[in-house]
Amino acid sequence: MFSKKPTMQEQVRQQKRDLNRAQRDLARDRNSMERQEKQLEAEIKKLAKQGNKQAATALAKQLINLRKQKAKSMGVQAKISAVGYQTQAMHSNLKMAGAMSSASKTMTAMNKQLNLKELQATTQNFQKETAKMDMTEEMLNDTLEGVLDGSGDEEEQDAIISQVLDEIGIETSGKMAAAPAPGASMPGRSTVAGVKDIEEKLKQLRA
Repeated sequence: MFSKKPTMQEQVRQQKRDLNRAQRDLARDRNSMERQEKQLEAEIKKLAKQGNKQAATALAKQLINLRKQKAKSMGVQAKISAVGYQTQAMHSNLKMAGAMSSASKTMTAMNKQLNLKELQATTQNFQKETAKMDMTEEMLNDTLEGVLDGSGDEEEQDAIISQVLDEIGIETSGKMAAAPAPGASMPGRSTVAGVKDIEEKLKQLRA
């Protein structure tokens, strides 16, 4: 049976693990070379003190080659680190691409479910009903204001008339109570007398 091909993310993760393993191997080799370097330096110093120039020269050549190898190892490790950073950046880009792909699929599904014509009709109907409600409320307020204003005016007029009559000495509950109601055909005697009294009072006030 054929094995399943790894995804791009799986490949990136595997490459990252391989690079980390290579860096650890290089670090171990470099530590070993550093120990050898110290041993060679100690041997060279020892031979130099003994005056064994030939042996010291041979060890010095080995020390030079070891240091060159150490420098190469450090250079390779630096390149591997750079590749690791690039791999990490690639992994991050893949994650962002996956996130954008998921977001795009979600928006596509939402756009398919969204009915623009139905939404427009709903919005227009809402605006229409709102306008009707506003008009109804305005008409109701105008009607109530007219009723309340009218009743208030009548009460205010009655209060002013009572005050004037009190000032000229006419009792409202007495002589004015005999005034004919609206629509009566002929005024009675008490009404005529009341009117005459009002006229007399007005003449006295004018004198």
